[in-house]
Amino acid sequence: MKFKTLTLAIATVIASSAVLTGCGGDGSDGTDGTAGTDANASAVKFASIAPAVTEDEQNSIRATGSVNVAGEEQTVSYQTLIKTGDVNNGETYGVVKDYQDNVIQELDGSAYLCNGTDTGKGSGLDHFSFLQKNGKVYMVSQFECGPGAMYMNELEQASDGKLTVKADSLQFISQKDDFGGWVHCAGMTTPWNSHLGSEEYPADANPAASYPYTANSYYSEVTDKFWGGNAAMNNPYYYGWTPEVTIGTDGTPNYTKHYSMGRFAHELAYVMPDKKTVYLSDDGTNVGLFMFVADTAEDLSAGTLYAAKWVQTSSDGSSMGQAVIKWIDMGHATDADIKTIVAAKPAFSDIFATEAPQADGSCATSGFVNVNTEAGNECLQLQDVNGDTAVDAADEAIAARLETRRMAAYKGATTEFRKEEGITFNQRDNKLYIAMSEVAYGMESNEKKGVTNTTYDLGGNNDIRVEYNPCGAVYALDVATNSTIGSDYVAYSMKGLVSGTPVDYSGTALEGNTCDVDGIASPDNVTFLQGSDILVIGEDTSAHPNDMVWAYNIKDGSMERIFTGPYGSETTSPFWHKDINGFGYLTVTTQHPFGEVSGSYTRPAGVETKSEAGYIGPFDFSDVK
Repeated sequence: MKFKTLTLAIATVIASSAVLTGCGGDGSDGTDGTAGTDANASAVKFASIAPAVTEDEQNSIRATGSVNVAGEEQTVSYQTLIKTGDVNNGETYGVVKDYQDNVIQELDGSAYLCNGTDTGKGSGLDHFSFLQKNGKVYMVSQFECGPGAMYMNELEQASDGKLTVKADSLQFISQKDDFGGWVHCAGMTTPWNSHLGSEEYPADANPAASYPYTANSYYSEVTDKFWGGNAAMNNPYYYGWTPEVTIGTDGTPNYTKHYSMGRFAHELAYVMPDKKTVYLSDDGTNVGLFMFVADTAEDLSAGTLYAAKWVQTSSDGSSMGQAVIKWIDMGHATDADIKTIVAAKPAFSDIFATEAPQADGSCATSGFVNVNTEAGNECLQLQDVNGDTAVDAADEAIAARLETRRMAAYKGATTEFRKEEGITFNQRDNKLYIAMSEVAYGMESNEKKGVTNTTYDLGGNNDIRVEYNPCGAVYALDVATNSTIGSDYVAYSMKGLVSGTPVDYSGTALEGNTCDVDGIASPDNVTFLQGSDILVIGEDTSAHPNDMVWAYNIKDGSMERIFTGPYGSETTSPFWHKDINGFGYLTVTTQHPFGEVSGSYTRPAGVETKSEAGYIGPFDFSDVK
């Protein structure tokens, strides 16, 4: 492949200051969203590549070829690991199976492949994790279709660090004991080396909703394909949870869903260093931000769920905005208890009674609470969910799992975030980072894309009141110990860190890009290179026809473009593995290449359309502490 590498003046800078403890100041300690540094912080600088302009560049996967780490130049490259449709061990990577673990067949008799460019509802391969267990390196992959699929294989590591998929090691991971998989989006490798995934876009269980499960195309797809067309076997509450895959001592993958962590459009569940605090992002319009604190480290089967309350401290209409974050207790639950309720196929009416809101968004009847979530303005009344004749905290905890977003709004939390995506953590500076692909709708104040419109605030709190930005932003959150919650990693403030900029490139070689090509557009998943100042930001955007991955320096604000995907693809789920037997790897998925095309663009004949898993590397980060 051909790409232009920009000439960089690379210098090593090692700065010294106190490590953040979560307390605020005048900004010199990093509390303005930038990083403080310590004596172990080493400069990391990537060689940047130019935006994709030529036909070859637009049709190719392109990546940086070098990085300077602690003053030494390292040569790196992009390496493909596996593509959808590849066959290994008699299994086809990305093929989806039904509730009996039989391959799902298309009408023409071919296997249903979750590729994002074939028939079927879905986007294709999304996230894959590297897991170090049993003295081996495993790879767990999840596919963003409904029904979803997961696969596991082993990796072989050469003496120079190069990774390849081991022959005859690919296994399909059955999800049939937890009602099947659903629209698996982002994920992570946990501190205990398991794969923590996600189930995005669950169907609205309210049959009277504006977009009910009966009209949801993902729901129809999973009914037809996973359940063989038998609607009686399906239920909307089966989906929208957080799955985890652990590797047994015999190398067998073990799959479970964590019902205790709530049901919504999970983009990502991110585990903090204490191995019990988990941040949960919610992808959609008028959605919430959640935190789960497990009872026991490395065990996510029981714990307490919290919903964020944005208390704005910046002026109305400010760019990105700034807020104090408060946490609303949503109650304690266990996987086992919630799964029992889910297996009984509850109806929405078992959880909430509803009535139509009045014109001003308020509720006419006492006992009903007005909310505004992705389902719009509603009047809800909590029911006796567990059947003990009283509506109490136990019912709230159950409702907070089955209808997490609605229950968060019911209890006064903020459900105004828009396209809340990836999460990562800078442990050195106690900074959490969360991407918003678009700052719009509920995040505005009674506006829709800058134009007066009350739809997204009517009947709600109107907590977030910031400026519309179609190019999106990444936010920084300070975390500290909270003895009441019982966690050392509780976010208490949130502020915009970096945003994209709308640009008109009409009549130029960059036409088709509607956000500045030297900045982010629709930031999706993020990962932090621990010990450095580098926040890696991936895109899921149509504002850059060739989605990019960025190395953003949180200290000086510089950005290096380090990856571009083929036209119409997403650069999903970049994730940093600092030390796999002494080597570092930045994983990246190229999802549905040429799958989201517009205008007059035509894919050249012979160019592949397979989603693929790969990495940039190997790196040596041994000098970065």
